[in-house]
Amino acid sequence: MNKFSYIRATSVKDAVQRASTDENALFIAGGTNLVDRMKVFLDEPSQLIDISRLQMQRIEPIAGGGLRIGALVSNTAVADHPDVRRNYPMLSRAILSGASQQIRNVASVGGNLLQRTRCPYYYDTAFACNKREPGSGCPAATGINRMHALFGASDQCIAVHPSDMCVPLAALDAIVEVEGPKGKRQIPFTEFHRLPGNMPQQDSNLEPGELITAVVVPPVPFAKSGVYLKLRDRASYAFALISVAAAIDVAGDSIKDVRLAMGGVAHKPWRPTEAEKFLIGKPANAETFQQAAEIALQGAKPLTHNSFKVELAKRAIKRSLTVSAKGGGVA
Repeated sequence: MNKFSYIRATSVKDAVQRASTDENALFIAGGTNLVDRMKVFLDEPSQLIDISRLQMQRIEPIAGGGLRIGALVSNTAVADHPDVRRNYPMLSRAILSGASQQIRNVASVGGNLLQRTRCPYYYDTAFACNKREPGSGCPAATGINRMHALFGASDQCIAVHPSDMCVPLAALDAIVEVEGPKGKRQIPFTEFHRLPGNMPQQDSNLEPGELITAVVVPPVPFAKSGVYLKLRDRASYAFALISVAAAIDVAGDSIKDVRLAMGGVAHKPWRPTEAEKFLIGKPANAETFQQAAEIALQGAKPLTHNSFKVELAKRAIKRSLTVSAKGGGVA
């Protein structure tokens, strides 16, 4: 690691002020991804601003329904919270499918949103990487790209966002609350993360000095039937090849509403909105779900080694929708 100073912030405003006056400062809470990056010199902060003791550690109900989850709530606390397990089971299951119990115990909600890609070319400094050093190239494009993107990639970067938790948050239309030098603002979850474009080094739409303070999950009554399906190379401690968060509201024999998001396919959690629109008013049966899966993957652009993910994603979507339509449970 490089040499850096360490300061414990006394308030959100104190943390923001310190970060806004030092462009090389970084916030640290659980640090489960940041410390890894520092060890291999991917991040070389001038100072670490410790926010771990700030008052952002509560899960609270909000007026009209829904939950406000503080940015410093641990992943374990979110997954185990009775309101999350009862009303947003897809979120609980997504968190429990990621990392180890020890990591979930210290990893924070805000940190989960900001974790960087696990692309091996990004982590291995022997290779060029546009995300690490803009303009240096993307060796994954012509290298081993089995884990990489089907959607939203550019010639600058084909990496995928690694989070499990972020996939159901995107499906649930969550809101990210932030505070920065210009004050407080809210960012729709689907607009929080960026596609790589010509700036692959920038993963989110946070502005300099801004700090995530909470994630608001709105009331979605039919989310109680939500499922999270994660397909991976091994049963434990592996990132998703494909993941799907799905919740469907069936009235009679017709689909009244639906939420759908995919992980492991893009630089951000991916909402197949055309597939969602197609499903409204259709019968909740295998044929409809298969058609929706085909629509969801229409724009996929597989790479040299990941074309198998197209069919895998279709099957995952069909399975998730089927289980949700039957009331939910483990997909």
